[in-house]
Amino acid sequence: MRTAGSSHCERNREAHEHPPCRQRKNNLSNAYLIGHLTVKDAAKWAEYRSRVPATLEPWGAELVFRGNRLVVLAGEHPHADVVVIRFPNQAAIDGWHSSAAYQALIPLRQQAADVVLLAYEA
Repeated sequence: MRTAGSSHCERNREAHEHPPCRQRKNNLSNAYLIGHLTVKDAAKWAEYRSRVPATLEPWGAELVFRGNRLVVLAGEHPHADVVVIRFPNQAAIDGWHSSAAYQALIPLRQQAADVVLLAYEA
């Protein structure tokens, strides 16, 4: 019997092969890297951005979005831009961040922008 507001996946919590359920289960283990940033040197930032995707690919990561701040609705937030990257899990974020390929880009990133990187599980 279907209850109001419940989905097939919620009603059938046992393991099964229904693709949307499998997708939802897999999404629960994703980890997200959120970067808050303020660009200092646009040319260097463009170079950094062009080189990052090759470092993400081996870790199964994908860009979710990049954006520019419209307004701070509450509190203080000094950075103008944001980037969100989805990884399969926290171990993939850790592996990517410590990889030789990404570590080689950090000096360029530091010259190009002030960046705060945060990892979240969702």
